[in-house]
Amino acid sequence: MSPTSFRRMKARFSVVFVFCFFLTTGVYGDTFTVLQAPDFVSFQKGDWPVSGEKIPDLVALTMGFSVQEDLSWSGLRSGSLFRRPSANVLLVVRGVDSLVLPQSVASYPLENPVPFTLDNVAETVHSLFAEDTPVVLQLAPSEERLYMLGKANAVFEDLPVTLQQIRARLSQDGSVLASLPLNSLSRNSEADLLFLSEVQVLHDITALLQRHRHLAKDHSPDLYSLELSGLEELSRLYGEDSPQYRDATAILASVLQKFGEEVYGLYGNNAVVEVVTVKMFEAPLTRKSRSILQSSQTKNEDPYNRAYKYRADYAVVFNIVLWLMIILAIAVIVISYNLWNMDPGYDSIIYRMTNQKIRMD
Repeated sequence: MSPTSFRRMKARFSVVFVFCFFLTTGVYGDTFTVLQAPDFVSFQKGDWPVSGEKIPDLVALTMGFSVQEDLSWSGLRSGSLFRRPSANVLLVVRGVDSLVLPQSVASYPLENPVPFTLDNVAETVHSLFAEDTPVVLQLAPSEERLYMLGKANAVFEDLPVTLQQIRARLSQDGSVLASLPLNSLSRNSEADLLFLSEVQVLHDITALLQRHRHLAKDHSPDLYSLELSGLEELSRLYGEDSPQYRDATAILASVLQKFGEEVYGLYGNNAVVEVVTVKMFEAPLTRKSRSILQSSQTKNEDPYNRAYKYRADYAVVFNIVLWLMIILAIAVIVISYNLWNMDPGYDSIIYRMTNQKIRMD
């Protein structure tokens, strides 16, 4: 075999090897990026894929809550038992597989991009901190393009929800239209307005938190789940090679970076900010919406009068109460026994001083 043929065969073998390597290892375009995180929430840098259906459990673990199944993922180490983040902000961006975010803690490939919700985490927050005022703000696209889901503090009542409200907000003073470089984006296109309205909502959330800083200083953790679909509409209308899509991607990357830094600073560097970029979900998401100011959720009574299901932390609470009662009972028995067998003349300082005074008299 000639040297030239050998080099050609070697080059072909290298190309085939690289191609097979990518096929076997798996190339996931969608990403899960941690923008901000405190020191005690330890995210390890590495190429560990995270499943989309495990993201709610991952958010619960970062907030210090327990999950039903153990999360066998090497990207997150066990943190402190006595400290929890003051807030967790999850941003889901649809229509793009990755964003250029220059400052981030860690980034991981996302596999199995199925739709997910943080409803279970929100219910955990409200059940554990019912007496406080936790902020649980969830934003998701619907037929009205934007709507609020879940409980939220009364501070967010004035936050624009529908597309018509946000259009009016964009025409008011202090809107993002005056500060953003629109370039190829138009104010007359519905898809462009949807993208700009989502940017406006992010700006309004940070503005409300700056005016009401007491929300970030209470003892209850806050949860923000924001799903943005403006890029997905732009890709459908203009295409991914269009200048509108490229300009919107650059704008959103800078806006998300600034949003994460502002929220992280408002919570005293004690918040976790994550960004999930998904090109397209594998299945549609169906969910039941609730009012933004709904204070309680009615539960269906069991017609058979059966007992409610035990929660995952039932065994922990039961053991804490059981052994605490046993220790208190033993302490009461020991104290009562010592008091019963006490000699007042020698063991009590009161009787001892009384006896000395009587003898002196």
